[in-house]
Amino acid sequence: MTTYLITGASRGIGRELTEQILAGGDRVAATLRRPEQLDDLKEQHGDRLWTRRLDVTDTAEIERVVGAAFADHDRIDVVVSNAGYGVGGTAEDLDDEHVEGVIATNLTGSIQLARRVVPHLREQGGGVLVQISSMGGHIAFPGFAIYHATKWGVEGYFDSLAQEVAPFGISTVLVEPGMARTSFYDALQHVPLSPPYVGGPADSPELQVEDMPGSQSGLAHAIIEAASMDDPPRRLLLNSDAYEMVTTTLRERLASFEAQRESAHAADAEYEPVRQC
Repeated sequence: MTTYLITGASRGIGRELTEQILAGGDRVAATLRRPEQLDDLKEQHGDRLWTRRLDVTDTAEIERVVGAAFADHDRIDVVVSNAGYGVGGTAEDLDDEHVEGVIATNLTGSIQLARRVVPHLREQGGGVLVQISSMGGHIAFPGFAIYHATKWGVEGYFDSLAQEVAPFGISTVLVEPGMARTSFYDALQHVPLSPPYVGGPADSPELQVEDMPGSQSGLAHAIIEAASMDDPPRRLLLNSDAYEMVTTTLRERLASFEAQRESAHAADAEYEPVRQC
């Protein structure tokens, strides 16, 4: 029986993962701000569902809850760092609370969770650490600068972490979904555009969730399949829009870099300014 530790299990991908894992006969240690939101699943699945309150912006609470989860289970095979949210609005229009809140949850919370679970995974001889990222960790849309900042940050952190922990039998997976029909968008906060930005690149129609290509159940199923692999992928790009936009962006970026080959190599030489007589 496989045991998962999942943060942000109250809604969206976190809730869907919890439901699918339990339906498959495995165990879940689920964390969320309001544990009573999973009472229906607890009644249905009994002690295969372990729940605790966790706000990932509270590092001391992460320490306590992670310690309790590993202490109460013989082994936790897969950790899914899923807690996060988004705020839409231009970089200028967001206030300090928006900036600090998104960074504290999506970036700092993910980093601190990883730092707390790695020692336990190492001690038990390995495991899989899944971090929910986004196609927004490779590309960027106007009006979502702070969200992209957190996802690009998560991508860099896990690229480094993956190399550090591989010798301990710990695999990391960055899950990079596109736009999917999940409740993430129900919680998406929108900051109105200030006059200078009206009619500009950030002034786009609201996202219509029902028109998005990805499905919540499909995402969860793909994550579970990847986590069960002997050698899971370092990155898991999911949904057709993510594949098309990310691969196109990376090809364009590579072409731009290749065009700079001569100037890049020229910068190796010492610069000697031409002195005017």
